[in-house]
Amino acid sequence: MQVQLWVRTYREVKIPKPQAAATPQLLRRVNAQAVLAAIRGTEVATGTELMAGTGLTRASVIAVCEDLIRRGWIRELDAPRKDAPAAGHPQKGRPARRFELRARAGVVLGIDIGAATTTAAVADLRGTVLGRASGSFRAADIPAAERIGVVDRACREALEAAGEAPGKVLAVGAGIAAPVDRGGNVLAAQHFWSLFDVGLRSALQDLHGWTVLLENDANLAALGERWRGSGAGVDDLVVLLAGERLGAGVLESGRLLHGRGGGAGEMGFLDMVEGVGSSDGIASLARQWQSAGGGPADGGEASARRVFEDAAAGDAAALAILGRLSERMARVIAAIASLINPEQVVIGGAVADSAGALVPGITAALPRFTATPPRVTVSPLGDKIVTVGAIRHALDFVEANALEVELAG
Repeated sequence: MQVQLWVRTYREVKIPKPQAAATPQLLRRVNAQAVLAAIRGTEVATGTELMAGTGLTRASVIAVCEDLIRRGWIRELDAPRKDAPAAGHPQKGRPARRFELRARAGVVLGIDIGAATTTAAVADLRGTVLGRASGSFRAADIPAAERIGVVDRACREALEAAGEAPGKVLAVGAGIAAPVDRGGNVLAAQHFWSLFDVGLRSALQDLHGWTVLLENDANLAALGERWRGSGAGVDDLVVLLAGERLGAGVLESGRLLHGRGGGAGEMGFLDMVEGVGSSDGIASLARQWQSAGGGPADGGEASARRVFEDAAAGDAAALAILGRLSERMARVIAAIASLINPEQVVIGGAVADSAGALVPGITAALPRFTATPPRVTVSPLGDKIVTVGAIRHALDFVEANALEVELAG
């Protein structure tokens, strides 16, 4: 039941007026979710604006608002002064009732858990980040308790930076570099994936009483990009995390694709794609190819950053690597386009800051490989893309369950 409610909010659109056949309890939940989503998107909302934004009647809007006021989610602002209108144009009738979200009534946590590092971000109920902290794992293959300890410490440090107590956390979105099914279970079919199957949900529940929503990191990247990135509002969207390894988060008609075991978007099939041959990412390939060519001309260490810097300076070898990367990524994106037919593919993650140099070459090559070339962009969210999506995921849960979630004060 919870999962069905979560997916409604992946589409940042006006939530339609519920059908009469719905139960009263479901109507109240969906109406509250709709009103909260509308109020979150503006500083102050009148009843009329909420009617337009949700499709609900005035009576329903006012009833929901009064319920949310009692529960501490929103507050009603004082009516404007009667002499506020311009001289000669006195206000007629009753002043409009105005409502605003109590953005600090609670907070959510968004966590990005990689093989080497983890980052936690605290956000208010509008999604504004209040504090952030990171931690490093001493190795990729470490005991579950140690990994949980590093994640927990990052969360507590982020809360301290935000000036919030653990008891104010209403939900936690957590992204891991492994497939996760719709029930939040890790698909541990490969050793690397199994490193993230550490019981994080139950551990943080036991430590702090938090509800933890576990999800694949690329899936959260797709949610974040659609919310606050270059893919804002796009229903058919693919986000490629393209650093060391390629992974894709797929939105189809505004809904995340998981597959039976959470493996939708995994890129192992690229081993069989002509001209690709592996799921190595842009950063990994740039480093490999520069090393194979003898490294940078000045004898420095090969790195993706150095490849892009040298190419910008006109270095012929680095420019050749960029050409190879553009061709390879065009083949990858064409394979995705042929299978899924998205409107837009976004290159995301830490490599996105440099990947803009590849977009012209990718765009030019795509029509050679697919009859349905998507628009290709790079994410403006950088290495924050997963935490942004994790925050959105947590907020979706909170809004969907607003009538059950207890506020700390």
